[in-house]
Amino acid sequence: MTNPEALAGEPGTERLEQAVRTAEQALIEYEIAVETFRVEVENFSRLHQQRLGPMYARLDELDALIAEAVAARTGAAEDVLRAQEARALVQPIPGVEELLGGWMDADGLFPEATAMLTGQPVRPPQRVRPSDAARRAYRELIRKAHPDLARDDADRARREEFVVRVNAAYAAGDEDQLGELAAEWAAGPLPPQRRPSRAEELYERLEWLARRKDMLTSVAAELEGSAIGSLVKMAQDDPDGLLAQIGDGLVAQIAEREAHLATLTG
Repeated sequence: MTNPEALAGEPGTERLEQAVRTAEQALIEYEIAVETFRVEVENFSRLHQQRLGPMYARLDELDALIAEAVAARTGAAEDVLRAQEARALVQPIPGVEELLGGWMDADGLFPEATAMLTGQPVRPPQRVRPSDAARRAYRELIRKAHPDLARDDADRARREEFVVRVNAAYAAGDEDQLGELAAEWAAGPLPPQRRPSRAEELYERLEWLARRKDMLTSVAAELEGSAIGSLVKMAQDDPDGLLAQIGDGLVAQIAEREAHLATLTG
């Protein structure tokens, strides 16, 4: 790997600038390809569920009916157990609401629970009364870090940002966080850092682009390795035709199971 210090000593950075521009354009094209494939997988998954979901549900129901018919005929313990397991796959789970404290019932999550899991506000948070220790720590920090004590604009900006975090920790009654903030303030501001050279900035940009490429490669591999992704790759030119083909196979399986059930119950 090229040494950034060596690059910084070169009279010009034209070649490095060109390398960054080339890498940026290549990454953009790669991101477009990965995002396009992700959308295709998502759309195919939605269509797969909409068109074929009812068929899979019918197959599960027929499997349960067949297992129950066999159990009724034989009375064997293993057949009865198999029938119970097959029925459990297609019927609502009893007692879910009581088990999960009102978050969901047999049909799925309640709207409030869904909102909570997706980060949406449900009800105002409970008011926290900070402890005496938290109040003391808060007052001490505000006395030390108040923006009115700033020496210049940069110091005022630092103090304002710090006070926002102090207020948040106090509102949550978080004594540990207030203690960490006190230690941070006591340590003082970070010393100013040397501004990197243009060559070092470009080198860091290349490294970021490489990490981004690796991340996108992992995303693409995960998409391609998924069940739906594999189907999309099989039929990139005709996904609707593949859905129709799968649907025809499911229709045949349904007809076969229905005929088998008729022989058991007829």
